Amino acid sequence: MKLTTKGRYAVTAMLDLALNQAHGPISLADISERQGISLSYLEQLFAKLRRCELVVSVRGPGGGYQLGRPSEMISVANVVDAVNESLDATRCQGKAGCQQGEVCLTHHLWQDLSQQIHAFLNDISLADLVRRGDIQSVSKRQNRYLEQKIAETGSSETIVASQLL
Repeated sequence: MKLTTKGRYAVTAMLDLALNQAHGPISLADISERQGISLSYLEQLFAKLRRCELVVSVRGPGGGYQLGRPSEMISVANVVDAVNESLDATRCQGKAGCQQGEVCLTHHLWQDLSQQIHAFLNDISLADLVRRGDIQSVSKRQNRYLEQKIAETGSSETIVASQLL
């Protein structure tokens, strides 16, 4: 079982939003720059996150995205589920057709593991992650980098535009 890029990026972007929410709405361009995730990919992910009401968009100058509810009420599992990411450890995607259309010998073991992983991620909120010292340290480094880039180029949108050329 492996969490794909879609799930990892969605959790990373939501954690970035939670870490920086005190600054008001956060642009996808800033998340893109800090996290090294393509802007177009973030737009796709945030459309799904918005449909599940995990984020809200703010229009206009200084607009961007904000968490749709308090970070204590958003679990990592909520984020992964919102982007339709499977945490299934079975070979048959939970359909019980692992061995010539029938349940294999270890199907229930892997199904139980999938449930345990989901429960584990459901017990971790964005607020829990924000409180971690190691995550705070990485976030400070990323923000310093972004501030330096903005000072050099004039805006974060310029940074993203120059990366697309």
